[in-house]
Amino acid sequence: MTNILAGDIGGTKTILAVFSSEKKRVPLVEKTFKSKDFFGLESIIVDFFSRTEIEISHACFGVAGPVNQDRARLTNLDWEIDSRNVEKETGISHVMLVNDLVAVSSAVPFLESGDLITLNKGIPDPAGTIAVIAPGTGLGEAFLTWNGSCYQAFPSEGGHADFAPTTDLEMELLAWLREKIDHVSYEQVCSGLGIPQLYSFLKEKGYDRETDWLADKLRKAPDPNPVIMEGALGKRKCSLCQQTLAMFVSILASEAGNMAVNLLARGGVYLGGGIPGRILPALQEKEFLAGFCRKGRMAGLLHEIPVHVILNTKAALLGAAILVLERLKEEGGN
Repeated sequence: MTNILAGDIGGTKTILAVFSSEKKRVPLVEKTFKSKDFFGLESIIVDFFSRTEIEISHACFGVAGPVNQDRARLTNLDWEIDSRNVEKETGISHVMLVNDLVAVSSAVPFLESGDLITLNKGIPDPAGTIAVIAPGTGLGEAFLTWNGSCYQAFPSEGGHADFAPTTDLEMELLAWLREKIDHVSYEQVCSGLGIPQLYSFLKEKGYDRETDWLADKLRKAPDPNPVIMEGALGKRKCSLCQQTLAMFVSILASEAGNMAVNLLARGGVYLGGGIPGRILPALQEKEFLAGFCRKGRMAGLLHEIPVHVILNTKAALLGAAILVLERLKEEGGN
């Protein structure tokens, strides 16, 4: 039996968990940390180890940022991570760093029916390319291809590609944002960073009035996103919040469709990250699938591509553990 330390390292929170090679779907130990409360990943691991006596020799961390030559810099947090330094500071013998969406994607082939909600059944190709798009603090994207015997995940920084409006309202949003920032990417409008910008745009442009009770809640909230989502989906509805969510869903649908045609993702498109599961009722409305399929002459193709929401909140951790097990298997085979 091998115990594996898996990590989901994000700009807002870091989750560490220990998985056993014999029972890899359920973590033995798991703990969540606020990333900004620490100077780096090493200090979080040391804190985690102080709370458990489980011995760890192998670890894999999914990092919210590009990874190159075992080094990574988080996109939305001022952290630099070097696998060799992590090994030195924590005593872990073998440390892998991968993009967080590679970790999530690596779990996709192992997800079960209870881990998913299907938005479009489509006609899945069992060896077709799979796209994964994950709006959370930022917007992550990745994909998997079939190599003849199994799926292999590949990273992407597609969330930082230029935002392409598809409606007059989104054209107006782009012009508004260009006055404020140099580069308007999909992440700027389709993530936890983007939702408050959509809200501010609609409010400033007078598309609806901000209610006093919501304004008071937003002033007191450390994070405006849950407040806006509550105003859109909760018992006490706010029209401005509902319009914000509708705009977010439209943009997410369009970019998910972009990934589908760019990759010819006949294996399916999977929505991960922290946001889709929280806005599931909105994604299940007809507007999402209509926006996803709105690709002109490719509309028929898009209707055939399966679309799923990943409900398993431990997908990134599970994927990280699977990557270690696959490497150990390869090394054992050699």
